Amino acid sequence: MLTVCGLGRRVQQSIRRSRSTATVRPVAAVRPLAGGRRPLITDRLGDQRRGGARLKQVDGTTCGSAVLLALAAWADPDETLRLDGELGMEQPVAGVLPGGTVGFGARFDARQQQVHRESTRFWPQALGTSPWGMVAWLRRNAPAAGPYRVRLVDDTMPADLDDAVAQVEVAVAAGRPVPLLIGAFLPRHYVLVVGADARGWRVYEPGSGQVRLVEPDQVRRRELAPVLGFARLHAVLLPS
Repeated sequence: MLTVCGLGRRVQQSIRRSRSTATVRPVAAVRPLAGGRRPLITDRLGDQRRGGARLKQVDGTTCGSAVLLALAAWADPDETLRLDGELGMEQPVAGVLPGGTVGFGARFDARQQQVHRESTRFWPQALGTSPWGMVAWLRRNAPAAGPYRVRLVDDTMPADLDDAVAQVEVAVAAGRPVPLLIGAFLPRHYVLVVGADARGWRVYEPGSGQVRLVEPDQVRRRELAPVLGFARLHAVLLPS
């Protein structure tokens, strides 16, 4: 069955028939994950923790916000310093009196909620964050990450799915984390590819606060659900 984003991809292709969809664009290399930075999410498999807190989304609508924070912290050490309490937060933490002691977990949760508000200015917050809201937030708030673009995926077309997988692998090989939008018929959840090795992709799943191993063939076979909770790839946010 064609997904919502798959239908969008077909509309894009019908409009841009003169442009090949099989060409993998080059990606400008930046310093790799953790290279001189203070990332929140590493490429180590398993639980991701900092300051005694698991790095998971604060509620059911903030998977995109958790992914954006991971990207922002990878790009700008000040993001991590703020969350560690070494720099002031732009917004007070809800429920905590001025001068009170605030732990990393509370700062991380409050920052996710702030990012969620900022990335859904023209979108219902109850629906999470649109992929275009994701790339717009990165452009405004994390320019050091470099620009990203939305690449919808028609996973009923093997050639289109192969091209999307290849684009992700080119970006990750250049040291660029790649957000993925996954779901069933509808897009539902964001995860972040933070690295890769011979066994597969290392993917941050914010619902669990873990980095999990995903084989690219699981993407092609629409068998992501046992690892990431949803079976199908809807879109990738690619660095450009």
